Amino acid sequence: MVTATRHDRLEITDLTVEYSSGGYSVRPLDEFGATFESGELVLLLGASGCGKTTLLSALAAILTPASGSIRLGELEVVGLKRAALTRYRRETVGVVFQAFNLVPSLSAVENVMLPMRAAGISTRVARPRAEHLLGQVGLQERMGHKPGGMSGGQQQRVAIARALVHDPVLVLADEPTAHLDYIQVDGVIRLLRELAQPGRIVVVATHDERMVPLADKVVELTAHAIPESGPPETVTLAAGRELFRQGDAGDRVYVVQEGAIELVRGRADGSEEILAIAGDGDYFGELAPLFGLRRSATARATKDTTLMSYSMRDFRALVAPGSVAELMSHGANTEA
Repeated sequence: MVTATRHDRLEITDLTVEYSSGGYSVRPLDEFGATFESGELVLLLGASGCGKTTLLSALAAILTPASGSIRLGELEVVGLKRAALTRYRRETVGVVFQAFNLVPSLSAVENVMLPMRAAGISTRVARPRAEHLLGQVGLQERMGHKPGGMSGGQQQRVAIARALVHDPVLVLADEPTAHLDYIQVDGVIRLLRELAQPGRIVVVATHDERMVPLADKVVELTAHAIPESGPPETVTLAAGRELFRQGDAGDRVYVVQEGAIELVRGRADGSEEILAIAGDGDYFGELAPLFGLRRSATARATKDTTLMSYSMRDFRALVAPGSVAELMSHGANTEA
């Protein structure tokens, strides 16, 4: 049983994670912030690629952010090293993996014992603890079964029991229902709900909206554009000024009236690649509002420039009413 006095809050402040993908610099998390309280079941909701697993990896101290803070109670997670980092990963956080990550040749109870044995805990102590946890997740009758003889839901329960062996105050689950049928999903969802109790925070990354009603807090990570609104507007930019930056959410499409806009993408080495130059009459920035994506490039004026800014609805009417294909086949850059 966890105690309510150990870590009562998880605070994430200005968290930025950056890595290289295909030679380009990608920021799945850009100055992200959130606060989770003791006893909460938190859902990180969003489509694949929105940063859910990246955030879990940062919380688990598996990857190091470029900047920002992760504070669990009085403990600053970012910057932990050597023994302190090992202790945090082993004792403070428990991770439930999407693919279960069970050892096929070991029984359920042996899989749960594994992290305890790796920590130097004797079999005499580890086995009763493993059996107790398997009982808690409803697998009293399956302790001797190997993963191949269990359903997906049962394997996920073993994985959850394994994550609890050191009584962590932070439990992280990555798409825990991804490989389960609708009957198995129900049991796993309710089990995760039960784990969120005073003194423990449970954070679940998922695209499964069936979990939403049981959550205390939902964090939407998909970069939805602001609902389209407002009439067309004139925008003026001096040479060198940015209209939007790579990674921003986008809700408007732009048409150059006079001047020039360069669309550039940041590389992993800090340099930039010019993707396109939008001149008089060219439009750009349509994909972000069309599909709810983040801006994949930075738009910057190369000279004093005047643009018209349109909502997606107004822009569709301007170019070709109802024609997504028309939007996809024209424009200065169909990725911004």
